[in-house]
Amino acid sequence: MEREVQRVRAAFGSGRSRPLTFRRRQLEALRAMVQERERDILAAIAADLSKSEFNAYSQEVITVLGEIDLVLEKLPEWAAAKPAQKNLLTMLDEAYVQPEPLGVVLIIGAWNYPFVLTIQPLIGAIAAGNAVILKPSEVSENTAKVLAELLPQYLDQDLYAVVNGGIEETTELLKQRFDHILYTGNTAVGKIVMEAAAKHLTPVTLELGGKSPCYVDKDCDLDVACRRITWGKYMNCGQTCIAPDYVLCEPSLQDLIVRKVKEAVKEFYGENIKESPDYERIINLRHFQRIRSLLEGQRIAFGGETDEATRYIAPTILTDVDPETKVMQEEIFGPILPIVPVENADEAIRFINEREKPLAFYVFSRNTKLIKRMIDRTSSGGVTGNDVIMHFMLSSLPFGGVGSSGMGAYHGKHSFDTFSHQRPCLLKSLKREGANKLRYPPNSQSKVDWAKLFLLKRFNKGRLGLLLLTLLGVLVAALMKAGCY
Repeated sequence: MEREVQRVRAAFGSGRSRPLTFRRRQLEALRAMVQERERDILAAIAADLSKSEFNAYSQEVITVLGEIDLVLEKLPEWAAAKPAQKNLLTMLDEAYVQPEPLGVVLIIGAWNYPFVLTIQPLIGAIAAGNAVILKPSEVSENTAKVLAELLPQYLDQDLYAVVNGGIEETTELLKQRFDHILYTGNTAVGKIVMEAAAKHLTPVTLELGGKSPCYVDKDCDLDVACRRITWGKYMNCGQTCIAPDYVLCEPSLQDLIVRKVKEAVKEFYGENIKESPDYERIINLRHFQRIRSLLEGQRIAFGGETDEATRYIAPTILTDVDPETKVMQEEIFGPILPIVPVENADEAIRFINEREKPLAFYVFSRNTKLIKRMIDRTSSGGVTGNDVIMHFMLSSLPFGGVGSSGMGAYHGKHSFDTFSHQRPCLLKSLKREGANKLRYPPNSQSKVDWAKLFLLKRFNKGRLGLLLLTLLGVLVAALMKAGCY
């Protein structure tokens, strides 16, 4: 493993990943891979998650293609040096911020969306000029195998490597020094990743999870709200890190929500949900058994059917859920929707704030002031009002967690920034040395007074302010040269 990392680091050290023309060629090659090998990619996702081709394409592939197109369009702008504001002492110098690649990046993907959650951060790392070691999740073994087979056929094999394997291989990888690590997965493993990174002072982006709450206000179109909640909760059989984990609502709404979610489930998946091509399965037996155990002792208002042989768990709703029970102590990551009654929005806010900060927060209401108040009084990685999931789809919004739901963010330019160092640059002339006497010993009260003027005085940006700046600069240069200090 150490040899592989050093090989990739040597390739980065050659400098060939830095030119924008090279980065663009790699991104275009990645797009060609997705387009030309689409059938292989979709088949691998289907084998891992029993996902139809339509769902795999719309939930994973289309996002990757859109991200590549956006980056190719915006990369020259993002990578360009940005002028920095100057003060009197630097008014004749060149000051700018230049994004530069961090170096060798480790990306550890997730199994629930094994293609997009692995490739989307790769796009940002390539765009920023880095070398990358990609570690797909071994749980989604078919997608991991396809990525290991396809990526070397399209990308520079020295700069971008795929390492497959399980806990042992990942542990060995984490012993190596990287310049950044992005991990998508659960909080427990996130702590392990962060501990390993700390030994090398490696910065991390942790995309974790948590119990994302969904508050449904009584002043709400319940038909629309429940249809959208149903879509977000049961998509990918509930195996979505930003799925609404549970619903908070006033007691009078509980039965109505159950009825309308049932109607939406029938609309989406038909009478025989088990036969629907749009309803996936739990990834493996271990996760199936964990999710099934969450049903024990609960009041099942809808669903609850399971089939271990096919890892099928029906869309399920639990009512009057006790916040102290097991289903409310961990992220569900499955097709179970608990409803927890609260008296009002204020109690919902207290309920959310008493728990770890979630990756997402959803609120449904016609009352915009209520939505804004709940946003202001809670904290979460992201928010969508009157819908679920959709903030993930907008590349201009950073996607990431806060507190136990993660740190750092990516998507669009935020990916480029995550994998870049914003390097401050100041270029001075060897001339005008007289003005520099202000900062050279010996010091004096006069020099301190001049320094206070130059560094603390604010000038407006109009022509008069700029003229005054210029005159002061000339004056101090003349005074310093003449020794009048």
